[in-house]
Amino acid sequence: MKISLQELQSAAVDFAEEGGKSTLKYYKKSFDLEFKSDDTPVTNADRNAEKVIREKINKYYPEHGIIGEEFGTENEDADVVWVLDPIDGTQSFIHGIPFYTTLIGILVEGQPEVGVIYAPALDEMVAAATDLGCTLNGSEIEVRECKDLSKATFLSTDVTTYEEHGFQKPLESLLKSTRIHRTWGDAYGHMMVASGRADIMIDPILSIWDAAALLPVVSEAGGSFTDVHGEKTIETGNAITTNTTLAKKIIQLFDEES
Repeated sequence: MKISLQELQSAAVDFAEEGGKSTLKYYKKSFDLEFKSDDTPVTNADRNAEKVIREKINKYYPEHGIIGEEFGTENEDADVVWVLDPIDGTQSFIHGIPFYTTLIGILVEGQPEVGVIYAPALDEMVAAATDLGCTLNGSEIEVRECKDLSKATFLSTDVTTYEEHGFQKPLESLLKSTRIHRTWGDAYGHMMVASGRADIMIDPILSIWDAAALLPVVSEAGGSFTDVHGEKTIETGNAITTNTTLAKKIIQLFDEES
């Protein structure tokens, strides 16, 4: 089977835009809110957006597999598997904060090759595919070359989760070492690093549907996407996004203090 990453990226952009825009009829309006068994929130906007994207995939690529946060897996042993997070940053969504995103990652023979991050409330679309570069609303983007932690902008989603996962000491070191810290987090924080608007984004806990889109985006923007031990993977449940210079310093810090 001949696989065109350019075609898959284009389709992912279209599907993410349609799924993401479907959330706007709920955003800052009425929606149904529930809590899953792990106490994370989910809304009918999440579920509807994933249904929209799944219908598109099944219509145009019926032989492909799907892994979705809300509706599980289908044909996951296929050569091409779409990994979906219809609303990443549901806490932002339910509080009317525009930093939530729709994520689509595409695995080709198990490897993340295409990534799309769409922020519907801001109409910002980041798209990347292996060896095709990374764009924001069609313009090429890249990480910025900050070489010193003391000059870096450090982002995270929720600092309370660091202690829960054994990363409190590295967090404290980073808070002291970096110029500024803000919680412009979830996938939007990784998008900010990829587009040169921040220097470090760290997630101490990450599911595959959170990570699959991020690795191609950050890599194609010239950055480093690894777990806290420096492995380039979407499987180990945590992630550091930054430039290649700072990555070495941050990974060393985690190795020494975790």
